[in-house]
Amino acid sequence: MENLILVVFIAYTLLLFLVAHITSRKSSNTTFFTGNRKSPWFVVAYGMIGASLSGVTFMSVPGGVYTGQFTYFGIVLGYIIGYAVIALLLLPLYYKLNLTSIYSYLGIKFGKSSEKTGSLLFIISRLVGSAIRMYLVVFVLYEFVFKAWGIPFWVPAALFIVLILFYTFKGGIKTVVWTDTLQTTFLLLAAVMTVVIILKSLNISFAELMSVSTERGYTKLFETDWSHSKFFVKQILSGAFITITMTGLDQDMMQKNLTCKTLRDAQKNVMTSSFFFVLVNILFMSLGAALIYYAQETGLQLPMNENGVVVNDKIFPTVAFSLDKLTSIVFMIGLIAAGYSSADGTLTALTTTFCFDFLHFDKNDKISEEQKIRYRKFIHVGFAFLYLLVIIMFRPFHNESLIDKIFEIAGYTYGPLLGLYTFGLFVKNRTVNDKYVPVIAISSPIISYILNIYSKNIFFGYQFGFEILIVNGLLTFMGLLMISKKLNKL
Repeated sequence: MENLILVVFIAYTLLLFLVAHITSRKSSNTTFFTGNRKSPWFVVAYGMIGASLSGVTFMSVPGGVYTGQFTYFGIVLGYIIGYAVIALLLLPLYYKLNLTSIYSYLGIKFGKSSEKTGSLLFIISRLVGSAIRMYLVVFVLYEFVFKAWGIPFWVPAALFIVLILFYTFKGGIKTVVWTDTLQTTFLLLAAVMTVVIILKSLNISFAELMSVSTERGYTKLFETDWSHSKFFVKQILSGAFITITMTGLDQDMMQKNLTCKTLRDAQKNVMTSSFFFVLVNILFMSLGAALIYYAQETGLQLPMNENGVVVNDKIFPTVAFSLDKLTSIVFMIGLIAAGYSSADGTLTALTTTFCFDFLHFDKNDKISEEQKIRYRKFIHVGFAFLYLLVIIMFRPFHNESLIDKIFEIAGYTYGPLLGLYTFGLFVKNRTVNDKYVPVIAISSPIISYILNIYSKNIFFGYQFGFEILIVNGLLTFMGLLMISKKLNKL
């Protein structure tokens, strides 16, 4: 089986490199950063599905059904609201200013310290969050393939990063836009085929599966207990703000949208993506119900940690490898696709952010085009190395569902970005003291973290969930008010 998986990995990688070779011909720095703004909107929309899913959705959403039922659906509903805000509010701003790095807006609005603060927040957020997504893919490959050969964990991690580095090295965002379509296809194919194979092996229909899952309590959509961390109102609000921040204020996700020819094309792309993203998440939650039903009906032991607690992230691979070779291959193709989609756009976005917000490629006439290319390549390799370090360092901490961990981290790192952009967009008659913005951006997450720890005692049993992001953003907004003053009227 290990040899078969290795063959699948090599075959998919070769296909990916073929696409990369075709799309990176005659590439320049402009191609790397903006794709020459010629991407067809429907290609970006389709590819965004895979870019948004990643390895975490591929495994944590189905596995999360075991403990959270279908309550993740509240988050998904919030996504629709968030995407509408992006399409109607943020995209017009980015296109009006003709931005390459979206954090250049903070420099225009507040000053250089704010621009660098926003950029640094993104770098930390994406470097950690995307590395965790990538870690999950490497973890499964290691557990089911490389571990049996006695190969250390860092080897498959390094292999993935080197391959991603190679195929994004020249074409950058243009290559990522087109490879994302390939990865979306295989992610969806893996989910659909796994459900079909399970239904066929148990000789039941999809409707019967959903009926039984409902009877057993696995399709509960909404948690009505207001104090619960998954209370449906909190889920919907969190989903909206997660989308606004982790997509609309995220260079990785927005850089792909900004490769569209016009604002209208970018808006069509975002709204189309939101519709399909809801359907895709329903598919993955249904996959989770199928996995649990299969385990219960066949007596398959679900994976547990040393404390006897079921590890949600291991449910999908455990069931997939227990079925047959076809399911194993389908699962591995989907997982490999998820792995590549977790990192390729991130490396490109991290490079773009540093080049434009710290080195100011768009304003610095002292740097020649040849120097810019050389700097860009050096920075790209540097971020790849940091990416690898984070993946390796995270391994001892993997003891829970990673999708919850990613959203928890995002609540603290994206919160200040939410406050900064909200203040910039809606407060028109005040000017911020730019040099104090980094202080506010550091203080707000610290205060939010303390509130989160003691929330039960302070707020009569209330538990913060993903909405700690909103609290963090509000604290940042209030801090900016404190360090601002009214503009003098002429």
